[in-house]
Amino acid sequence: MPQTILEQETVIRLTVFLGVLIGMAVWEVAVPRRRVEIPRLLRWSNNLALVVLDTLLVRLAFPVVAVGLAVTAQENGWGLLNQIRIPGWMVFPVAVLALDLAIYLQHVLFHAVPVLWRLHRMHHADLEFDVTTGLRFHPLEILLSMVIKLGVVLALGPPAFAVLIFEVLLNASSLFNHSNIRLPLRIDSVLRLFIVTPDMHRVHHSIHPSETNSNFGFNLPWWDRILGTYLAQPKSGHENMTIGIEQFRNLRSLWLDRMLIQPLLGRASRYPINRAEEPSQGDQEL
Repeated sequence: MPQTILEQETVIRLTVFLGVLIGMAVWEVAVPRRRVEIPRLLRWSNNLALVVLDTLLVRLAFPVVAVGLAVTAQENGWGLLNQIRIPGWMVFPVAVLALDLAIYLQHVLFHAVPVLWRLHRMHHADLEFDVTTGLRFHPLEILLSMVIKLGVVLALGPPAFAVLIFEVLLNASSLFNHSNIRLPLRIDSVLRLFIVTPDMHRVHHSIHPSETNSNFGFNLPWWDRILGTYLAQPKSGHENMTIGIEQFRNLRSLWLDRMLIQPLLGRASRYPINRAEEPSQGDQEL
């Protein structure tokens, strides 16, 4: 069973990824939540080029990724879940919950440490919020995230199938909750009790630091509610809120070459958690 999962991982992940990407792209063009101000060709071409680059680097840098390491851990009895006795029916949900909590904590970490924020802010520097924003992560952040994920898998020892399902859910939910789609408010209010919705996550992409440092969840909304980082709505409303950060607000910054060098530009600014100083004039437009 584990070997079969490993052999089919690429096909499963790619199929779900393309299906959700295309579905969300069509949905947000048909029923957008916010008016689109920047040509989609500019943003989509560069954001999609970035995800291709990220994928190639991960494949080159890591001979074993999360699912493969989970298989090895199972075979060798490594990790907490391979050492303790819990009912079989509990292993899968416990593993998925633990992995999701780890991603939440990692996300908070990238907002809390200024040097890590330099990497993560490229994701927040997108000037629009749509399905391709869910793919816009700096290659160094992707590589560091993979190191953290492999460490969690090694320490936890989750079943390979649970890791595969979690990886598929993580990719699909990132595309969904970054989408510029309009959901009826009543449906959104119910959905966000169980999953992170676009309206919930959009708050996290507000230009206001107090809103940027909220709603860190990708899959499950519960960690934000339990740990006090949940914020229901942006103060300017979803249609009028400004997306992005105070730096990198020109269209040239949306190009791939500029995105790649963003960690080297300007200061870390006041966005990292517990940083309250005002940004300098030079940080406004780089």
